Amino acid sequence: MSRLSDAFPANRPALVTFVTAGDPDVASTPAILDALVAGGADVIELGMPFTDPMADGPAIQAANIRSLAGGTTTADILNIAREFRGRHPAVPLVLMGYANPMLRRGAQWFAEAARDAGVDGVICVDVPPEEDDALGPALRGAGLDLIRLATPTTDAARLPEVVNGASGFLYYVSVAGITGLQQAQQGSIEQAVARLKQATDVPVAVGFGVRTPEQAREIGAVADGVVVGSAIVEIVAQHGADAPAYVTTYVRSLADALASARQGPNALVQACKEAAR
Repeated sequence: MSRLSDAFPANRPALVTFVTAGDPDVASTPAILDALVAGGADVIELGMPFTDPMADGPAIQAANIRSLAGGTTTADILNIAREFRGRHPAVPLVLMGYANPMLRRGAQWFAEAARDAGVDGVICVDVPPEEDDALGPALRGAGLDLIRLATPTTDAARLPEVVNGASGFLYYVSVAGITGLQQAQQGSIEQAVARLKQATDVPVAVGFGVRTPEQAREIGAVADGVVVGSAIVEIVAQHGADAPAYVTTYVRSLADALASARQGPNALVQACKEAAR
C-alpha cells in the first residue's frame, strides 16, 4: 500500500488537483499547495514547467511560461516537494510533466531525487507505454508509482499495454484534445470508465475539462477520482500571490460535491437493497 493507493476511499471519489510549480513564483507555490489541502484535495499533482507542454491548453501553457520566466528549476520543484512532505506527511504528491526535464540528468537520478523529496508518483505525458524502459524501471526501482494515461482513442488492442505496469491510479483523459477547453459527454465517460475498470484494478480518475462542482459530481458518480487542473490554474493566474484563499474556496466546493457524488437515486436504491438483505 502507498499514500496514493490509500487516497481513493471506497465510499466517495477522490479529488485530484493540479497546479504548476513556480506559478506565480516559487515563493508562492507552497501556500497554494497548502490551500489545495485545506480545500479537501485528496491527491495533488505538481506540474513541472516545460517550454513545449503539448497536451496542455492556454491556461496551463501560460502558467508554464510564467514559471519559466521566473527562473523555476528542477531543484526548486524538488525543494517545494520536500517541504510539502514535511508539512503534509499523509497527502500524496505526484509530479506531472514531460520527458525532457525528467530525463535530462537520467532516469535514475530523477527517480531517486523525486523519492528523496517525498514524491509518491509521476505522470510523464510524452513517454508512452511502448517506451516504458525510458523511465518506468527507474521509477519502480525507487518505489514510485507510474501513473499512465488512457484516452478515448486507447483501443482494446492497446489497453493491456497501457495498464501493464501502471500503478497509483489510471488517468483517463476524457477528450482527445488539450486541457481546459472542452468536456466529454457524461455517457461516453461512463462507458470508458466501465471499460477501463474491467482491464485494471487500479483506481480510474477522470480529467480534462472539469470545472464546476456539478460536473465533478456527475463524473464522481462513476469514477474513482476526478482531476481538476486548468480551473485552479486560472484562479492562480487571476489572483497571483493572493490566490490561496480563492483556491481553498473553489477546491472545497469540488470536495463537497464529490462527498455526495454516490448518494443519488441509484445509491439510495442500492442502500435499500442491502438493508433488506
